[in-house]
Amino acid sequence: MTVTPLGVPAVRSAARSTADVPTSGPLLDTFGRAATDLRVSLTDRCNLRCTYCMPAEGLDWMPGDDLLRPDELARLLGIAVTRLGITNVRFTGGEPLLSRNLEGAIAAATSLRPRPKTAVTTNGIGLVRRAAALKAAGLDRVNVSLDTVNPEHFARITRRDRLDDVLAGLAAAADAGLAPVKVNAVLDPVTGLGDAVALLRFCLDHGYQLRIIEQMPLDAGHQWQRDKTIDADLILSTLRREFDLVPDDAPRGSAPAQLWRVDGGAGTVGVIASVSDAFCGACDRTRLTADGQVRSCLFSREETDLRLLMRRGADDDALEAAWRAAMWAKPAGHGINEPGFQQPERPMSAIGG
Repeated sequence: MTVTPLGVPAVRSAARSTADVPTSGPLLDTFGRAATDLRVSLTDRCNLRCTYCMPAEGLDWMPGDDLLRPDELARLLGIAVTRLGITNVRFTGGEPLLSRNLEGAIAAATSLRPRPKTAVTTNGIGLVRRAAALKAAGLDRVNVSLDTVNPEHFARITRRDRLDDVLAGLAAAADAGLAPVKVNAVLDPVTGLGDAVALLRFCLDHGYQLRIIEQMPLDAGHQWQRDKTIDADLILSTLRREFDLVPDDAPRGSAPAQLWRVDGGAGTVGVIASVSDAFCGACDRTRLTADGQVRSCLFSREETDLRLLMRRGADDDALEAAWRAAMWAKPAGHGINEPGFQQPERPMSAIGG
């Protein structure tokens, strides 16, 4: 197969039917991409109310019976790693620290052979109390979502006064050896450019790796507007007023961030241009929601229900086949820049990061 330049949905050849789905080997789609990175949402619940993600009053959470049980999740992790070639597993939410099974899920993943690399994406609240236990369970590293180090800005963006908790969580992760500690930032349309400069200084001072992500249309209220978001070019031009940025010459591969070395030192900053410069052609991700749905893309409007299959008695061969079929049908790209684009029905908190 050849890899197609991607970024917009494409019409599939009628010849590429479900009969062509591979039954072994890499987890492929019809455009030749192999999924090796699994994002696992453990819960849709969150203890922040970020303005670009959910309303102030929160959302209706998934019923507990709808969530994967620990044994069901462990089974699917085993299929992903030992049958489908997954080499990286990242646990997300919602807020994964709200899941009582987080350490158990990490241990289940790291007990598999070949052992996958593991990460957690978290808002950092409560991390100070659990960083050591997460490391003991086998966790390799963390990504902490932090959009600003200004307390007033943080409280306005998240609708919670918890900045000190997040900063303490970052320090605890570093102390526990969950390295490299990465900081994920989505910039506020009003204060974000100033926040980006302060965030980079903060991360350089503490040895964290900053990744700035263009805001994507994944809010629960579907209020995202392109002209009110800060794109990669503006982020870089703003940072260059304060820092010397030189493109990192390491191969990017499937990594979503374009890296820049800062002021001639070892520190880097990454910019993830999800909207303005889509990198769908190199996508290597498959996603599993907290209620057991496989999603081939963050912006999918279709899901494959593995939980229902398991609870109806499907064996591992059937689950593997369903997962392969879901990924085989992966679209060419997210289509955000296309006139007919529609946001996924689920918000980011229910899909997983």
